[in-house]
Amino acid sequence: MQETEAQNSASFSAPTPAKRKTNNGPYKQEYAEQVYKLCLLGAIDRDLGSFFGVTRETIINWKKSKPDFGEAVARGKRAADMEVAESLYRATIDRVISTKQAVKCKEVYYDENGKRVEKERIEIVEVEKHVPACFRSQQFWLRNRNPKLWSLKHEEPDDYPVRNYTLNLGQGHNPDDDETPA
Repeated sequence: MQETEAQNSASFSAPTPAKRKTNNGPYKQEYAEQVYKLCLLGAIDRDLGSFFGVTRETIINWKKSKPDFGEAVARGKRAADMEVAESLYRATIDRVISTKQAVKCKEVYYDENGKRVEKERIEIVEVEKHVPACFRSQQFWLRNRNPKLWSLKHEEPDDYPVRNYTLNLGQGHNPDDDETPA
């Protein structure tokens, strides 16, 4: 029982460096399609190495020496980055979206005996909703697009002159008697 649990948990996690297979063996053509899909999911070189059972260095070598593999990695990462960038951009602006919503409709009528009858039904209607912009997404977008303008850290030059100021708080009495509270 314990052996089975250990085997199952190991199959869901990346191998540890001590147990990692170093199958720096032959590259297979089907890797290009697989790596494209993995990169769409956000995989990085370390993840790719874990998936294919090779070292990160082997992945880097395959990207350089196998044009189909390198192009698949680039296409997958570029497509994923574009999707995320578009989603982030949409989050930074106010927008109106259409959604479907269930609405209860009540129908009231009188039968042939003059008795009041109520009938209810559910209808699905399209509703427009306002989605406000996400402030944090706006901050992230602006700080990364133009860090000099939008950064929280404004660096001051080192050659800024340092001046000593003395502030005299006086004797504790009001020299102008006209401002004395009544």
